[in-house]
Amino acid sequence: MNDVRTDTVESLYRATETPRLVRVPPLKFLCLDGRGGPDSPEFAGAVQALYTLSYGAKFALKKAGGPVYRVSPLEGLFWAEDPAVFIRGDKSAWGWRLMIRQPDEVDGELVGRVAEEASRKRGIAALVDVRLVTWEEGPAAQVLHVGPYAAEGPTIARLHAFLAEQGLVFDGRRHRHHEIYLGDPRRAAPEKLRTIIRQSYAG
Repeated sequence: MNDVRTDTVESLYRATETPRLVRVPPLKFLCLDGRGGPDSPEFAGAVQALYTLSYGAKFALKKAGGPVYRVSPLEGLFWAEDPAVFIRGDKSAWGWRLMIRQPDEVDGELVGRVAEEASRKRGIAALVDVRLVTWEEGPAAQVLHVGPYAAEGPTIARLHAFLAEQGLVFDGRRHRHHEIYLGDPRRAAPEKLRTIIRQSYAG
């Protein structure tokens, strides 16, 4: 079961409510790290900084005659010593990395230039901590959760059970709990929010 083909990027951002195994290739992200729950000011500041830089890079590339593309959805990696905290919803024990995927054309020079301009105009403190990284998640399982973020516990438990049924194991720090936010909580009713839940494993 560990010999899973590498999925296309497009297929990785689609999921159903039936868990499936995937293999994630190296992808480029803007990212910021922090600790605690999504209701913290630090989390909100990281989201603002990542979207500011992502849209700034998009418009800078377009102005320079580069590719035209949609900004990718916000993603979050979460970890803890005990993975059961995600089922219980114990947010104070979470470490996190927020990320937005970038096209190959976005490089460090462009990010630095956009960050400097945005910091000067908008004064967003977290901009200075944003990093551009290439990360290969590797083998994982994923499933679609439909509904409020606070109600993810049963979906996560089902994903963990699916991994156990395949004889696959993970730990709460090295193999990160991964969420991809396909819905906008500012515009969609909580019961209609769509989130891809992904869990990497030892493989």
